[in-house]
Amino acid sequence: MTEAVHAATFPERAHAGVGNPVLRGALGRMQRDTRASRVRIAQELPEFEALRDAATAIRSAALDNLEQNLATFEANVTALGGKVHWCATAAAARQTILDILRDRGARRLAKGKSMVSEEIALNPFLAANGIEVIETDLGEYILQLREEPPSHIVMPAIHLTKGEVGETFRAAHTALDPARPLDEPREMLDEARALLRQRFLDAEAGLTGANFLIAETGSALIVTNEGNGDLSQSLPPVHIVLAGIEKVVPSLADAMTLVRVLARSATGQDITAYTTLATGPKRAADPDGPEEFHVVLLDNGRTKLLDSEFRPVLRCIRCGACQSVCPVYGAVGGHAYGAVYGGPIGAVLMPALSDSPDMRHLPEASSFCGACEAVCPVRIPLPDLMRRWRERNFAAAPATKPTKLALAAWGFFAKRPALYGVFARIGARLLRARIAPFAVNWTRFRELPVPEGDTFIAAWSKRR
Repeated sequence: MTEAVHAATFPERAHAGVGNPVLRGALGRMQRDTRASRVRIAQELPEFEALRDAATAIRSAALDNLEQNLATFEANVTALGGKVHWCATAAAARQTILDILRDRGARRLAKGKSMVSEEIALNPFLAANGIEVIETDLGEYILQLREEPPSHIVMPAIHLTKGEVGETFRAAHTALDPARPLDEPREMLDEARALLRQRFLDAEAGLTGANFLIAETGSALIVTNEGNGDLSQSLPPVHIVLAGIEKVVPSLADAMTLVRVLARSATGQDITAYTTLATGPKRAADPDGPEEFHVVLLDNGRTKLLDSEFRPVLRCIRCGACQSVCPVYGAVGGHAYGAVYGGPIGAVLMPALSDSPDMRHLPEASSFCGACEAVCPVRIPLPDLMRRWRERNFAAAPATKPTKLALAAWGFFAKRPALYGVFARIGARLLRARIAPFAVNWTRFRELPVPEGDTFIAAWSKRR
């Protein structure tokens, strides 16, 4: 990745996020709702765990045969009259998209939600080259008005309150009545819908991401709850699909299995409102659809990942479930990470996609509680992969002197069980009295759980 990143400031951003009660309130509500919906989904669908096993097997097999799947996908896209563009880097993908637009003379782009477009910093690049880009996903549209990146993979504006959104609309939509009511989500939704409708009609090209690319049919599949993706790809005369090479799966049946776990993991729905397949340009008998169909396939470090110990992260289907349960993400917010992908998935993926040493902070931002792995629909071992990044970080930059002293002290007591037991009992008593001098940063914004009973060693001795 060549675009600027700000992960070096993660400690400062995290501190600011933890100290923001409005942000923590918004994220807290999201995480409570997500956990409740997951319990409901598991109860309503007894085969959910079996579906997760199937989804994991599908994604693993697709990666094992990635080269063949991509070759089949390209052949079928070409046979349908479309074109596949292979891009090794973010810069190549940006330039390819600009060339497609210039060849068509298109200067207005309607854009569906795409995390890969964030990864390659597409919007500012196109704007600098005279292309007007309009985000059509409601959350992304709000963030575009605020000039902010998304803070969550599937809920990009989850960090905002409705009051903040209302203020954003008043500041941006100055041609409307300043006294209009903007207190409820429905009022803001209606306003955005009315303003975006003409943008869809005026667009000379549309761009969408792809949840999955289907090799056997040459199709790109997207799931949305607003229908904006359908309008972005069917109304303009040019449709551009932007996706990472890992998104390809062999068959439509495989894609449908993945769709069954995607919405349930992302938003707690049985299925999203719209599941749409784009298969080539408009045929002679078709009443509508694009005249040109382009698929821009991005590598950007993925091939390197494929041959590394971090290969399992390429199974990710971008559901955001790991972010929605991560206690660290829930405390600091997505923007704190200073990277395209935040939370546990970002902590593993971003150091792999970027050569920047600034990414070293991200794998450290985890309590290793295991919640992310427990909810991942394709069973990515995120804690284990973060641990491997920590090992690499330590090898590249050994611990500071205070850390070494702390580890040496712990090692001294750990090698002396009797002494360790004495100090463990003292520590337990201090914690029961809510005295935790070495956990000031933790207790500044949250309650430290009080230990119940005696230490594990004491309990074990009594059982023996």
